[in-house]
Amino acid sequence: MLTKRIIPCLDIKNGKTVKGVNFENLRDAGDPVELAQLYADQGADELVFLDITATVEDRKTLIELVRKVARALNIPFTVGGGISSIQDVSALLHAGADKISVNSSAVRNPELVNTLANEFGSQCVVVAIDTRFVNNEHIVHTHGGRKPTEIKTIAWAKEVEERGAGEILLTSMDTDGTKNGFALDLTAKISDLLSIPVIASGGAGNQEHFTEVFTTGKADAALAASIFHFKEVMIPDLKLYLQNRGIAVRM
Repeated sequence: MLTKRIIPCLDIKNGKTVKGVNFENLRDAGDPVELAQLYADQGADELVFLDITATVEDRKTLIELVRKVARALNIPFTVGGGISSIQDVSALLHAGADKISVNSSAVRNPELVNTLANEFGSQCVVVAIDTRFVNNEHIVHTHGGRKPTEIKTIAWAKEVEERGAGEILLTSMDTDGTKNGFALDLTAKISDLLSIPVIASGGAGNQEHFTEVFTTGKADAALAASIFHFKEVMIPDLKLYLQNRGIAVRM
């Protein structure tokens, strides 16, 4: 049985880890290198680093900070934010990233997913999808959730899989930061539709929410930020809790 993965996320702005609610009202959550080291030591399965204002500010990801975080880690490391070319990905991989995450740039130029998968392999390419429920439809948003598109989330997830994405990072903007639980119905629909792993993101507030997203939501991995940053849930405790409920995790 494949184990379910627990993935802390570092949302980075101006070199600091931040966290908000529904993608707004960001507050400082600590030093990214220290947090990365802590999560690796606690038994996190992977770490995601998202430079959340890189696209909005029309700049590249903070390479030097990526390098420092990578040095602190011995677990797979995914980096996203402002990535739009083979050169961007190459620089991040050389800085220590194992995988990269594209979002706005893939929406703008879907062929980018094919290009990166062909160049680096599907296992390296994560497509992040920020979605909000609008007029009875789940709609893709770009630019850190600031710009709605006309693209339907489920159709987009299927398209990027066909283009060579190795994984989907699905963030529900409606549940993000609310701590009321993940978007279970949407996660389950996409997990059922795709053959690649789906990482659920947005809404984790307690240990039971992880049980729900792995069972009802059918996610392969669950990503969270504030509950880990502010020590509301500790990763070793969470894994023991899940194991005791029959969910396979790496201890």
